[in-house]
Amino acid sequence: MSNHFDVAVIGAGAAGMMCAAVAGQRGKRVVLIDHASKLAEKIRISGGGRCNFTNVDAGPQNFLSSNPHFCRSALSRYTPQDFLALMKRHGIPWHEKHKGQLFCDRSAEDIIAMLRAECDAGGVAWRMPAKVESLHKEGGRFAIGTDGGALSTDSVVIASGGLSIPKIGATDLAFRIARQFDIPVIEPQPALVPLTFDAAGWQPFVPLAGIALPVDIETGAKKTRMHFREDLLFTHRGLSGPAVLQISSFWQPGAALTVNLLPDIDVAEELLKDKGAIRKNLGNHLSQWLPARLAEGLLSANGFDASARPADMQDKQLRRLGDVLNRWTIVPDGSEGYRKAEVTRGGVDTRALSQQSMMVGKVPGLYFIGEAVDVTGWLGGYNFQWAWASGVATGKAV
Repeated sequence: MSNHFDVAVIGAGAAGMMCAAVAGQRGKRVVLIDHASKLAEKIRISGGGRCNFTNVDAGPQNFLSSNPHFCRSALSRYTPQDFLALMKRHGIPWHEKHKGQLFCDRSAEDIIAMLRAECDAGGVAWRMPAKVESLHKEGGRFAIGTDGGALSTDSVVIASGGLSIPKIGATDLAFRIARQFDIPVIEPQPALVPLTFDAAGWQPFVPLAGIALPVDIETGAKKTRMHFREDLLFTHRGLSGPAVLQISSFWQPGAALTVNLLPDIDVAEELLKDKGAIRKNLGNHLSQWLPARLAEGLLSANGFDASARPADMQDKQLRRLGDVLNRWTIVPDGSEGYRKAEVTRGGVDTRALSQQSMMVGKVPGLYFIGEAVDVTGWLGGYNFQWAWASGVATGKAV
C-alpha cells in the first residue's frame, strides 16, 4: 500500500507545506503533490525576494471575505508570534519595516528551506512535479490520478492557491475541484493589483511614469468606504504602488477613486492665504510640495497654466486647483489582471467549510486552505499569515 496515505495535500506553497508538516509531525502519513518543477516560487519572489512573511498586527479586520468572521478562529489559534517562534527555532533572522510588516534579513529562501525541513521532520512524501488529473471519492477514501501514477488517501487538502500569477504556475485547480463536488465558489478576481485607465484619457499622465509619493486614497460608498495612506506610483498604463494595491481589493468596476496627493496640506487654503505674497509661478510654487514633473503634469492635464502667478488668478481657480490636488477623482477602466495581481480575491465559499478545520461539511475528508479560500488579506504580510494559520488549523484536524 505504498501509494496509500492518510493525507494528501495538493499544492506545495505556503499553506500546503505548513499543513503537511503539522499533519506529518502528528504521525500522519502525508504526501505533498505539486505540478511545479521549482518549489514555492510565489514565496521566493515575494517581498522583493525577502518574503514579507507576516504582519505583527494581523487580525480579522485585515481580511476581506463574503463571510467576514470565518477567518477569526484560525487566526486566533496561530498568530504571528507563533510563526516567529518557528523561525527562531530555525535561526532565521528577520526585521520589521513600517506598519508591522516583517521580512527575512537574508532571503525568502530561508522560509522555503524552513518549511521543507518541517515537512522532512514529519516524514512527508513528495510527488513533484506531478500534475493532478483526477480526484474522486470512492467510499471512505479519495482516489487521486496524477501524471506520475495513482494514489489513494483518507483525506485531501486543496492548497493549490488562486489564479495569480499564471507565469509562475497558478491554475484554477482548486475551483474546478470545488465545483466538481458542488461546493460554491465566490467569483474570483484579481486583488492587490495595479489599476489601469483608458489609454487616451491617461495620455497626459504617461510622462509621469516612475513618480511616487505618499497619498490618501479612498473608494466606495459612504458606509463601505475604504481609506488607506500609502505610497502611490504612476505607471505608463495607470497607477500602482502600495496605495493602489491596497485599494484595488475594494475597488469595483465603474467606481471612482479619490486621491489626496497632499494629505497634510490644504492646498486651496495655503494658496489663498499667501496669494498676494507668492512671487513664483504656479509650477515652481507647487514644486515645494510635489515633484516638479508631477506638479507641471497635473497642472497641464487639468487646464492650468504652470507659468501663471497665483496673485493673478481668481480665488475660484485656486479653489479648483485645491480640489485637483486634495480630491483628485479618477475612474479606472480595469486592472493589470492576474499576471500582476499578488493574490486572488474570492474563492471557495467559506460557508461550506468548518471554521475550526476547513473541512467541507458535505464532503467529509475534503479540505480547502490558503488562497483557494474566500479570505483575502491586505497588502503587508497578511496573506501569508492566513496561509500559516489555515494550514496549521487543517494540519491539526486531518
